[in-house]
Amino acid sequence: MPKRKRDIAEVIETLDIAAWTGAVHTNVASSALTALEDGMVLYFPRLAFLISVDEQRFLLPEIAARGAKNVSFDPNIGAIKHAVGSPDDLAAVERMMRRYGDHSLALVRMLLPPYASVLEMGRTSFRPAEASKRTLSPRKDDTRLHIDAFPSTPTGGRRILRVFTNVNAEGQGRQWRLGAPFENVAASFANRIPPYSAGLARLLSTIGATKSYRTAYDHIMLKTHDMMKADEAYQRDVEQADFSFPPGSTWMAYTDRVSHAAMAGQHLFEQTFHLPVHAMADPSKAPLRILERLTGRALV
Repeated sequence: MPKRKRDIAEVIETLDIAAWTGAVHTNVASSALTALEDGMVLYFPRLAFLISVDEQRFLLPEIAARGAKNVSFDPNIGAIKHAVGSPDDLAAVERMMRRYGDHSLALVRMLLPPYASVLEMGRTSFRPAEASKRTLSPRKDDTRLHIDAFPSTPTGGRRILRVFTNVNAEGQGRQWRLGAPFENVAASFANRIPPYSAGLARLLSTIGATKSYRTAYDHIMLKTHDMMKADEAYQRDVEQADFSFPPGSTWMAYTDRVSHAAMAGQHLFEQTFHLPVHAMADPSKAPLRILERLTGRALV
C-alpha cells in the first residue's frame, strides 16, 4: 500500500464540456490552461467520441497486429501501422482514427487557444486490448507509474500533450494511478541518473537509432522513466491516487509531467501533440525548466 493516498482533487480538474467544437467561456479556458500547465489532468466526463455501428467491429484485440499494443495512424503522412484486416477494413480504421485526431485537435484549439498556432500534431493511437493482460518488461510496462519519454523519439524539450477517450462498449472504465508531482519525481531520481554522453547521442542519431539528437534533457527524462518503472519500492510507496475514467469520457494531460500508470481498461483512443516550451503560458512549469533549475545547467 502507498505511504499516502494523494488527494484526487490535486490531480484531476473536471470540466463540463460535452462537444468537441464550439466556444468556451474565457474564464474556463484560462483555468483549464493553468491547471494543465500545473500538472493536472483535465477530465471531461460528458465528452464522448461516437463510434458508428459499422465501426463497432473494430473493438476487438485482433484488429491490432500480433505483439502490437495499439494501432497507430500518422495524420501528417496518412500512414497506418499495426492494423490487421482487408483493404476496406484498413481504410475504415484509418477514417475512424483520422476523425478522432480531428476531434482532438478541435478540442485543444477550442479550450487552449494560445496553443493553436504552434501546436504540432503527432500520432493517433487506438488501443483495443485489455491493458492489464499484457506481459511486458518493467521498462515497457505501462501499469507502472512513469512520465512519458521514449528511446527513439527525443523531444528536445518539447511538451508531450495527450488527449484520451474511453470508447469501451461494455461499461469498463480506464483505470489509472496518478503519482507524485513532477518536482518530487525529479528530486527522487536526479542524483541516480548516469552521466550524459553527447558523443553517444551523436552516434545514436547518425545510425538512426534515434529520430533526432538526444539532448541532455531527453537523457534525464528517459532515465527517469526507466528508473521509475524498475523501482519496486517506489511503485509501492510513492504517494498516489486511483481514478477510473468511464466509457464516454475524455481526458487530457501533459504526460511528460503527470506521473501516471494505466492499470486496466480496453478500447482507448489517444492523440499526441507536441508544443514548444516557449508557447506555454508559463514556460517555467515545463519539465525542461524544472530540471534545469534542479541541475543548475542548460539541458538543450
